[in-house]
Amino acid sequence: MISGFATSEGTKNFMAKHDSIPDKNFNVFEELFLSNVGIGTYLGNPDSETDTAVTDAVKKSIMSGINVIDTAINYRAQKAERSVGKAIVDLIEEKKISRDQVFVSTKNGYVTNDGDIQEDFMQYVMREFGKTGIVKEGDISSGYHCMTIPYLEDQLNRSLKNLDLECIDLMYLHNAVEGHPELSKEEFLEKLTSVIEFYEEKRKEGKIRFYGMATWECFRTDENNNMFLSLEKVVDIAKKIGGENHGFRFIQLPYNFQFDQAYIKRNQSVQTEQVSILESAQKLGVGVFTSVPLMQGKLLEWVKNSAAFTSFTPSVAALQFIRSTPGVLSPLIGQKSDVHVSENLEVMKIPPFSENEFQDIIKKLIS
Repeated sequence: MISGFATSEGTKNFMAKHDSIPDKNFNVFEELFLSNVGIGTYLGNPDSETDTAVTDAVKKSIMSGINVIDTAINYRAQKAERSVGKAIVDLIEEKKISRDQVFVSTKNGYVTNDGDIQEDFMQYVMREFGKTGIVKEGDISSGYHCMTIPYLEDQLNRSLKNLDLECIDLMYLHNAVEGHPELSKEEFLEKLTSVIEFYEEKRKEGKIRFYGMATWECFRTDENNNMFLSLEKVVDIAKKIGGENHGFRFIQLPYNFQFDQAYIKRNQSVQTEQVSILESAQKLGVGVFTSVPLMQGKLLEWVKNSAAFTSFTPSVAALQFIRSTPGVLSPLIGQKSDVHVSENLEVMKIPPFSENEFQDIIKKLIS
């Protein structure tokens, strides 16, 4: 397994190596130099053909100046993690990168099978988790989510093995609020406290560097919605457990032209001030990665017909807008084909919008 993790020196060296990319295309957060576009690995069938496509796409993305790589244990039934791991191992063995130059995040919580084992989903779950006592009756929610410590520990160890890494830079608890609709807010926060205690222990063991929450709805919805979660409350829990140097430093949420709540909706409170989740995260020292920048391609036609982006291709326009939004570290773009990687990463050749340019785009969009 590959030792090490992303470091300030390593990520700065990565940026320097790609000197044709404008420096503004790297954000500095937690002393790490992170590309302001990342690669996601959500889509695809759990087959060997897709394995190769994802591995090649990750390699090409890294060699094109992307050092933010996002995956999850349930993506393609563990095979996405393995494809990411193979890409990183290959590039390290070829001496094209070092481990300290790339920032790797994954997610645990959803119940998943193994795409390399030909077995019915529930048979796999019962054999791997039920009979071994890792999961007990009532642990798995109606949304096939589990946030008990034995299950998360099992999944963390599997993720490390899949990725072939001794340490994961960022471990997300995956859609936990959305995955447990039956829990009251008090019950959820009690379980979340246990999870944060667990993650802080894993940080001390050197298995993870940071942790956070990858979400869909909870940070974007109204406060009176059952799915709502206060980021300030979560950070307060992390501070009580881990002190000021706690590891809860990142969240992930959807943000694009259609899902604009992260920027628009003032649903979060920080010291009684009502702010958006992006503003809240900035005030609380939490970095934000965003998902579904193209809504899996569904937004491309709309962008193409928008008068606000006449000088960009649709995918570049979408990425340019999102990464220029204050408070966003990187949009995570899913890409498997060589053509899509080349097309999407044209955005790395230009700097993000300035604040004035971004506000001008906003005015055009709402006019």
